Amino acid sequence: MEATLLAIVGATFLLAGFVKGVIGLGLPTVSLALLTATLGLQPAIALMLIPSLVTNLLQGFSGGHLRAVLRRIWPFLTCATAAIWFGAMALARLDPALLSGLLGLLLIAYAALGLGRVQLTLPARLEPAAGIVFGTTNGVLSGMTGSFTVPGVLYLQAIGLQRDQLIQAMGLLFSLSTLGLAVALGGQNLLRADLGVLSAVALLPALLGMELGRRLRHRLSEARFRQVFLLGLLALGLYLAGRSLL
Repeated sequence: MEATLLAIVGATFLLAGFVKGVIGLGLPTVSLALLTATLGLQPAIALMLIPSLVTNLLQGFSGGHLRAVLRRIWPFLTCATAAIWFGAMALARLDPALLSGLLGLLLIAYAALGLGRVQLTLPARLEPAAGIVFGTTNGVLSGMTGSFTVPGVLYLQAIGLQRDQLIQAMGLLFSLSTLGLAVALGGQNLLRADLGVLSAVALLPALLGMELGRRLRHRLSEARFRQVFLLGLLALGLYLAGRSLL
């Protein structure tokens, strides 16, 4: 069982890191979806903490736009981080099968919006208020499911950040959300020492996968790879939502 667990975790984070290396995001989403399908939601959230934190810190603090991005989205980031505590309280109390189904629905929504190329646009005057609403919603859902993408990434895309700023902003969102989730899970007694050690071990295949993805990025069609990635998430989302209903 230990060898099987190590193989599952290693292969999952190698793949998740590869996806992130190619398209700049997806490590928490891919690892969470695959590990929830095999190990369950709560262990999956704990296992993705360290690989997610380290890889997204590298993304969030590189790029040269840190001050400009923080000045623009700090209300959104503050709410997205603080609201995680309330979601983690629900994670500790609600049926894991129900929350796995919720994760499946979030994956379906994210994949469908990406495949449909849906692009929201927010006028500048609505950015602060919308940031509070989107950030709070994102934080609660992150605490309940471990997924940091919906609706947070939609907000970051909607405010018209430049490509490099958007990538850095997503890195900051995922980094702060991971830290907030770790604190919240600890406060709800949902972190186990053995899962923490395994999460640290998972960092190595995640970094290896990222490097492989980075090296192959220019040899692959990013648009085609993103399409396959979204279709895979859609299938996993349907599986998790269907399993929850059954």
